[in-house]
Amino acid sequence: MRAVVMNEVGSAEVMEFVDLPELVATPGHVVVEVAAAGVNFMDIGVRQGMAWTDRPNPKILGVEGAGRIVALGYGVDGFAIGDRVAWVYAPGSYASHVLISTDALVRLPDTIDDQTAASLMMQGLTASHFATDFYPIQPGDTALVHAAAGGVGLLLTQIIRLRGGQVIGRVSSTDKVDVAKAAGAHHVIVDTQGTFADEVLFLTGGEGVSVVYDGSGPKTFQGSLAALRRSGTFCWYGPVLGGPGPLDIMSLPKSIKIGYATFFDHITTPERLRARTEQLFRWIHDGSIKVHIGGTYALSHAARAHADMESRATTGKLLLIPPREGSA
Repeated sequence: MRAVVMNEVGSAEVMEFVDLPELVATPGHVVVEVAAAGVNFMDIGVRQGMAWTDRPNPKILGVEGAGRIVALGYGVDGFAIGDRVAWVYAPGSYASHVLISTDALVRLPDTIDDQTAASLMMQGLTASHFATDFYPIQPGDTALVHAAAGGVGLLLTQIIRLRGGQVIGRVSSTDKVDVAKAAGAHHVIVDTQGTFADEVLFLTGGEGVSVVYDGSGPKTFQGSLAALRRSGTFCWYGPVLGGPGPLDIMSLPKSIKIGYATFFDHITTPERLRARTEQLFRWIHDGSIKVHIGGTYALSHAARAHADMESRATTGKLLLIPPREGSA
């Protein structure tokens, strides 16, 4: 099999495309031939030494993807060779093949292609958690969505609109404005310095927004606080860019509520994983939401995909496409 490993903590150059022994299906697990693997900021965090520190190097990167089952382990029930499946968290997904517990798999309907599924799992479940669970959007709510042209931001914007909310999106450059508006953002603010709060307050008549979804790091933290209405909710996410530092809870303004949201709390059992994913698939099928694939890369070019994502110049979802069996 072919895979992308990191040999040490560092920049994208520590990643290498290598040949490894073929996988063998173990009890309760299947081997999946990967059709597409998602690129996530989580992967960059692993590469930078912020996660998976208990796993020795070299280790295969990636957690998300879609593909077809090619081998079954002992005791596997409910899946068969040839089934199309997707997953949100299976370490080692930057590879031509991955070994996955059946508890982590969802079956793909014929209406969902592999690249759509690989684009939807982590970012779609994250956006679903934010807008339906962490802060259930109600009709008339106004949300501030940071990185509104990114993969999470675009899906989050669409789900907020589905639930009757309005979206003020923040993007880092003018060339991302149209992408955010196409997803349904009512207003889009271009900002790189964290000075967006005054414009948000102007757009909301001085009231502020019901909820802020902020994964942009410390630079935007104070502005997000200022942009909230009284008793508003602050959804903080995304560890790669760092946190705001220690907080004095008695200094928080306007009776706001603040929390750190992770998608795992949305899918705590296989049953919840499949139910949440089936809802996303239904929304895709009926046209309620769409994924925006911002770039596809050969698996061997994973380092380039990481560098592009870190540049903050990309929009939507980035995917890695492994070589097909028998190809070079």
